[in-house]
Amino acid sequence: MTLKIISVTYHSLEIPLVTPFTTSFSTQTARKMLVVEVNAEVDGTQVTGWGECGALAEPVYSEEYNAGVLDVSETFLLPLLGAAQRDGGITAETVGKHLEPIVGHRMAKSALEMAILDAQLRAAGISFAEYLGVTRDRVPSGVSVGIQDSVPRLLDVVDGYLDEGYQRIKLKIKPGWDVDPVRAVREAHPDVALQVDANAAYTLVDAAHLTKLDAYDLLLIEQPLAEDDLRQHAELARVMRTPMCLDESVVSAASAADAISMGAAAIINIKPSRVGGYLEARRIHDVASAHGTAVWCGGMLETGIGRGANAALAGMPGFTLPGDISASSRFYAQDITTPFVLEDGFIRIPTAPGLCELPNEDTLAGFTKATRTVKVG
Repeated sequence: MTLKIISVTYHSLEIPLVTPFTTSFSTQTARKMLVVEVNAEVDGTQVTGWGECGALAEPVYSEEYNAGVLDVSETFLLPLLGAAQRDGGITAETVGKHLEPIVGHRMAKSALEMAILDAQLRAAGISFAEYLGVTRDRVPSGVSVGIQDSVPRLLDVVDGYLDEGYQRIKLKIKPGWDVDPVRAVREAHPDVALQVDANAAYTLVDAAHLTKLDAYDLLLIEQPLAEDDLRQHAELARVMRTPMCLDESVVSAASAADAISMGAAAIINIKPSRVGGYLEARRIHDVASAHGTAVWCGGMLETGIGRGANAALAGMPGFTLPGDISASSRFYAQDITTPFVLEDGFIRIPTAPGLCELPNEDTLAGFTKATRTVKVG
């Protein structure tokens, strides 16, 4: 197979959220994001691949942000891919290696790899699920619940999602919004699968306070401490009964192996964009499976492009906990693809060639604030 990138177009989108989404680090009322369109030739046939970037408008979740993604991609990443294909060609599987000289910028790299892999699979007539060897046709769906204005409001929101059929509830927490809301939800729903996510909002000084969460039979506590401190997560894990899950700390298969060996992670949340792409996400899955460590698929408020790819990834056997793969309507009144819908608590895995369904041109245009096309071939 010979793949040649002709051009890459970055679509800067702004999609309103159905309700504000508040975490320990920000409140989003609209998803400002980059969607990547790769125009390529595969074995002489023109094909288009699509990807999306997990970066936010500001560097508050990670050091990456949309304007920075555009800059590093045009200035460094795309020239590297152009040189690589002139020197002998590229495939989706070699993109990560070709981009290795640029330190970090995993979300920018992931978006490119995703679109190139999508083009490659479309040309071959293969779905992402088939490429991964997935045999399931659907995955259980969990939902992430942002920080609310009050506990009564939180209970109303959780009730609504459970009525829709979601199989797991994840509560965002932060100092001052943790034990009381968790207690209220657990008392209202004694049997619901419940977990919490702190997005690195605490320090090890808070260990005694965080152990109070042990009383509420949580599936896990996600990323309570700083992303660069595996040692302190391991310390906290030793004093909490609630299983420790890492998110921001796991940026590669190597860091996943370190976290597991140190006792810092009993569970890992795999976000493909955060770790540099779906192929590295698969490697993390394999490392975790080899160690008997459970994984689940996290979300970055994806459109249908990323949501479909996430559903296929979550179909792999090591993904034993429900992920943040919710229906499109959880965040968007209108998705840029055919919306994903909840079916008895599950999301169906796409079977069409590629990673995702092609976006609707009119819908995409309606949310587009700017475009930037870069010639590569």
